Amino acid sequence: MNSKKVAEILDISVDTLRYYERVGVIPPVVRDENGYRNYQDRDLNWIFLAKSLRNAGMSIESMIEFATLAQTKGDVSVAQKEVLHEQLEQLNQKFAELEKTRKLLQYKIDTYDDHLAKFKSGAMADQMDQLWKMSQFQ
Repeated sequence: MNSKKVAEILDISVDTLRYYERVGVIPPVVRDENGYRNYQDRDLNWIFLAKSLRNAGMSIESMIEFATLAQTKGDVSVAQKEVLHEQLEQLNQKFAELEKTRKLLQYKIDTYDDHLAKFKSGAMADQMDQLWKMSQFQ
């Protein structure tokens, strides 16, 4: 399968495909007798994984490390798994932060009308929420 078709299927630019191969984010793609890339299912799996990991915030360096390990002879499964575990932990931390922010936004939406009424009446100065102290936002 050619680069254009892969780009369409995986919703990724041809330039990104070439970049991922050039820097080692994905293993080298087999080329035909004319030098054109001939992507196989294995390559599409690698590209899909790379795109997903990148969307999850994995650095290019970590992606290169993971792909390089896959091309190394010997048992590298522990090292590869560690790269994935590190990324999962970072993603879990990001989710936790996003969840706190989601709760804060929901609280602000839920209490907006009440706060606005208190503000307009002048009562807000006496009853100011201390958001940074509220347990649901910690």
